[in-house]
Amino acid sequence: MQDTITIYCKNNKQYYDIKRGTTLLKVYQQTGIQLKYPVVAALVNYKIQDLTFLVYKPKDIEFLDASSSWGMCCYVRTLMMVMAMAVRRHYPDADLRVEHPISRGYFCRLQWKKNVEPQDITPEMIETIKRDMHDIIVQNLPIVTEEKQTKEVIRLFHERMDDETTLFETLGNPYCRYFRIGDYIDYYTDALMPSTGYLNVFELEPYQTGMLLRIPNRNNPTELEPIIPQEKMFGIFNEYIGWNELLQIRNVGQFNKACKNNRSFEMIKLSEALHEKKIAQIADSIASLETRPRFIMISGPSSSGKTTFSKRLAIQLMVNSIRPITLSLDNYFVNREDTPRDENGEWDFEDLNALDLPLLRQQIQDLLDGKEIKLPTYNFETGKREYRGNTLQLSDDTIVVLEGLHALNPNLLPDIPKSATFKIFVSCLTTVNLDNHNWIPTTDIRLLRRIVRDYRYRGYSARDTIARCPSVRRGEEKWIYPYQEYADVMFNSALLFELAVLKRHAEPMLEEVPKYCDEYSDAHRLQKFLSYFESIPEKEIPPTSFLREFVGGSSFRY
Repeated sequence: MQDTITIYCKNNKQYYDIKRGTTLLKVYQQTGIQLKYPVVAALVNYKIQDLTFLVYKPKDIEFLDASSSWGMCCYVRTLMMVMAMAVRRHYPDADLRVEHPISRGYFCRLQWKKNVEPQDITPEMIETIKRDMHDIIVQNLPIVTEEKQTKEVIRLFHERMDDETTLFETLGNPYCRYFRIGDYIDYYTDALMPSTGYLNVFELEPYQTGMLLRIPNRNNPTELEPIIPQEKMFGIFNEYIGWNELLQIRNVGQFNKACKNNRSFEMIKLSEALHEKKIAQIADSIASLETRPRFIMISGPSSSGKTTFSKRLAIQLMVNSIRPITLSLDNYFVNREDTPRDENGEWDFEDLNALDLPLLRQQIQDLLDGKEIKLPTYNFETGKREYRGNTLQLSDDTIVVLEGLHALNPNLLPDIPKSATFKIFVSCLTTVNLDNHNWIPTTDIRLLRRIVRDYRYRGYSARDTIARCPSVRRGEEKWIYPYQEYADVMFNSALLFELAVLKRHAEPMLEEVPKYCDEYSDAHRLQKFLSYFESIPEKEIPPTSFLREFVGGSSFRY
């Protein structure tokens, strides 16, 4: 066997001969590459690996710093482990629970063990945790990856972390990988950094009923992300966490056990009933307003379920003797040749100026003035606006439901009185985690929804959908998320059981993504992510469910 192998470094497009069994960190040092920020991990044949990974065969390697999405995730996971270790040192009767992302950071709280009197977290407790995190980081302790038979890992974790134990028991894998710092062990779904000394930027501070872990800014990882107030978003997260408590399901291990115990139908029925109740409450609140709005503005990111929400809200408005008319902002697109282009010269359909703003503003004002308007219809095949004889004139009992990406943007209709509008933000916010320390990104659920929908109805492969993701997310960051707190009310379209259903549809689509392409990294990550979930049938899902918009079988027309 040869003692050297050849690797290809994607960062500088060069080949290198290295000694077999060299760590990625040493490979990085041998190449002489200088990333803009310190290296934190690498993609090896498009799969994320930590820098202690030993290279024994020829590989394609791309080194990452914290300015990449993969690198930042690695940084945050490592930070979480240090934080959990500090909590265990000072509060052994509590577990760190990472609830959800909020305000450009992560909301965390302490979950007290059974038979222990719960305590409210105090600024002094938070300061103690933060101080110990700094101590752990200064010591630059090595982070070791270990792998053992699952039954042995369960035994190791049993006395420390019940939620991880439950997850391991339901996965059915013969071996499990976990991480160790000294005598502290923890489980994370993907690579961590080689040692604690890599963590040089973070902050921990009181936030609502817990604490906010602040992380580096992706564009400049030497600085913290600024705190963005998201009081309404925090409220909707808490509401849905309360819903999960009704089913006594806080993590995927408990979810899988419930599925194996034939409780999936119970989860479906309760989740759908809670959605319907929430939509009815929103409709009731609109009907009870002293000055009834003429326009309901509905916005949200891609695949959040805006269209289904609009249709279901319309039904509940009719129950309140209100006659809704649903309009899509997509019908106000400018003709294709007039569409703005992004920095890559591609059509930018998510730019506000992709809409014919003068026409939209004039028609909305005409409706307020009691005039009849001719409704446009956008032909996506020809890229042209058409008029097909549809007209609209408001009556006393009519309300317009206007749905689109930019519906909450104050620059959309700047001259319309505030009292004439009621604003709703629809998103898909995960409220169940893999375990206490591994959260489920909301962007992943929406991406899986898009992959399934685009494959079924738009003729796009999973690779096509994944390739467009960066552009879609840039548009959301620029045009949607800055305005979400402008909403009068928020709605979470996520369903507790949906990943167990999407799994059946998405897995064969993801398997079609070629192994040696940029999109394979996300395809492999999503396949691994879906493997944590027990699959369930969808026959009990009602035809009006949000999930039907993506997997098919809806009674609504889209």
